[in-house]
Amino acid sequence: MVGLSLFLVVVVVAVGVVVWRTQHDSTYHAPLDGRPVPHVDQAGATSLLDDLQSAVRRDDVTSGASLGATPESRAALGGVVRNGRALHVADFSLRYVAASGAVAQDGSWAADVATTWRFAGFDDRTERLEVRVRFARAGDRLRIAGIGGGDHRTPLWLSGPLQVRRSADTMVVVDGSAEEAARLAALARRAVPQVQRVLPGWRGGLVVEVPASQADLDAALGVHPGAYDGIAAVTTTVDGSRSRRSPSHVFINPQVFDPLRPRGAQVVLTHEATHVATDAATSAAPTWLVEGFADFVALSSQRLPLTTTAARVIALVHRSGAPRHLPDAQQFQAGAKDLEARYESAWLACRLLARDGGPGALVGFYRAMDRGGELRPELQRWFGLTPAAFTEQWRTLLSHLPA
Repeated sequence: MVGLSLFLVVVVVAVGVVVWRTQHDSTYHAPLDGRPVPHVDQAGATSLLDDLQSAVRRDDVTSGASLGATPESRAALGGVVRNGRALHVADFSLRYVAASGAVAQDGSWAADVATTWRFAGFDDRTERLEVRVRFARAGDRLRIAGIGGGDHRTPLWLSGPLQVRRSADTMVVVDGSAEEAARLAALARRAVPQVQRVLPGWRGGLVVEVPASQADLDAALGVHPGAYDGIAAVTTTVDGSRSRRSPSHVFINPQVFDPLRPRGAQVVLTHEATHVATDAATSAAPTWLVEGFADFVALSSQRLPLTTTAARVIALVHRSGAPRHLPDAQQFQAGAKDLEARYESAWLACRLLARDGGPGALVGFYRAMDRGGELRPELQRWFGLTPAAFTEQWRTLLSHLPA
């Protein structure tokens, strides 16, 4: 009896352990069909990233393409290697960080990957970004299924084959046709000297990225869909930070930019080039000055009547009267009411300052505010005005614009 009782106790304990493990241990998997449980192959993924890094560094298109899981991903990875050659990519590195999300039943998964590179001979600053890389099985071998997606930014040059046009001081990267690339390259080349007329110390170094669609722009910038509705282009740091150690690029929204006529497209690109020249993405200056100064530079090279360049603010003033205050940052957000009129009113504010003190004073004022200067002392220093007096002059100007 004692032996039988002991046997029953052991059985009960063993059953209890199994029940406890199935209820509490997330690593327990009942062998229902004998198939292996999908898992993250970090070592295999790291080896693939090393191979892609090596292919880009050695300009080995064949090796890069062979790392893809599908015909589409093989074409994309071969394009990445070609992009690297055309862009003179240097110091390229890929480092596996961590899996992102669960492993699918087919064994595929995504991982966050720390990426660095620089464009040799063009910008010595290293670009750093964490990107999403997807891995999948191709037969019995692990391969790269794609780069990009998730809530991370997706560098355009890592997304697939591109058109690249490079000059001494401009670089244009286009997910589109050769004709589109030629058009954007010409606009970029003209933008540099236009900026240098007002900012002669700028040496150039303009990078323009053109995704295939607005959705691709959202992916490139890691923003929610529609964040840049109605915006033709945006200048921002590559990693989205406010650090001046991070290079700034111009990103085009093709949905809005493509329909523009040549003169309008040039104004937009020169405006954005001014942002690059002044590191506007990280500026401490008020938004009305940042945007108004960029338009001042862009429109200085154009001979257009006020009824064209200020048409929206003219309509706004006739409808609602002159604004009581210079526009704030919120009024420049995508989708804001009367957005174009706010831009025009900011341009007229900078144009007024340049008329009263000269373009040199406007540049000096901008640089002082960019460094974090306060409006009252800097307006007094450069133009002999108080903020209230300047605002009143600006409102008077707006009230007397031609109909």
